[in-house]
Amino acid sequence: MNEIIDVEQTQTYIQKFFGMIIEYAPQALLAIIVLLIGLRIIKFLSGFLRKSLQKKDVDPTLAPFVVHLLSWSLKIMLVISVAAMIGVETTSFIAVLGAMGLAVGLALQGTLSNFAGGVLIMVFKPYKIGDLVETQANKGNVLEIQIFNTILASPDNKMVIVPNGAIMNGEIVNYTALGKIRVDLTVGISYESDIEKAKKILLLQMVNHPLVLGEPAPFVGVIELADSSVNLAVRPYCDPKDYWDVYFEVLEKCKLALDENKVTIPFPQVDVHMKNGK
Repeated sequence: MNEIIDVEQTQTYIQKFFGMIIEYAPQALLAIIVLLIGLRIIKFLSGFLRKSLQKKDVDPTLAPFVVHLLSWSLKIMLVISVAAMIGVETTSFIAVLGAMGLAVGLALQGTLSNFAGGVLIMVFKPYKIGDLVETQANKGNVLEIQIFNTILASPDNKMVIVPNGAIMNGEIVNYTALGKIRVDLTVGISYESDIEKAKKILLLQMVNHPLVLGEPAPFVGVIELADSSVNLAVRPYCDPKDYWDVYFEVLEKCKLALDENKVTIPFPQVDVHMKNGK
C-alpha cells in the first residue's frame, strides 16, 4: 500500500515539475536570449562610445573611465530587466538588491574606496595617461586609469596595477607634470686630482649632449669628501621621456672624458700602519 502511495506522489511531483517547465520555459528562454543580446549590445555601445571619444579628442584619461562606468551601469540595468521577465518582482528585487548592496558595500569598503579614488583622479587630475609617476613604492608610465585601478608600465616593462584608493590616500610624485626632470649622478675623483679641471670636463659632457636641456643649466659641484674620493654631483636636466638615455649616456661620457684627460677615478683603499711591538 505504501509503495502505491509513493509511486503516486512521485508521479504527482513529476507532473508538477514538467508543468512548471512548460509554464516558465518560454519566459526563461526569452530571458536568456534577452540577456545574451543585451550583453552584445552593451559591448557594441561601449566600443562605439570609446571610438567616438577618441575621434573627438576627449582627454585620454577620462575616456576609459567613462566607458567602464557606462558598461557597468547598463549591465546592472540589464540584470534587473531580465529578472523582471522571469517573474521576479522588480520592486522587491530592487529592495533586495539595495540591501545586498549595503551588505556588500560594508564588506567591500576597499573596493568602494578605490571607486571613490578613481572619481577623485578624474576630478583633480594629479596625473594623466603617459605621465611618469611614482606612487605606493611603484614607478612607471601611466597606461590606463580604470574605475578601481591605475595601470602602470614600470621601467623594466612590467605591468603594475595600483588601487586608486591607495593612490589618493598616499603620495603621488609626477615626474612629467613640470615638463623637466633632473638626473642625479655622482662621479668620484681622487684627492690628488684637480677639482676645477674635473668640473669643467664633466660640465662639457653635459653641455654637448643633445638631450640635456640648457635651462635649467647643468651643474657640477662637490657633494661629499668620501674615504677614498672627492665625490662630484653631476646634475643635468632633460625631458622626462629621455631620463634613462641621459642617465646612462652622460655617465658613460663622463667616465671616458676623465680617462682621456688623465683625471683619476679612484677605487676604495685602506691604509694599514704597522707598529713594532715590544
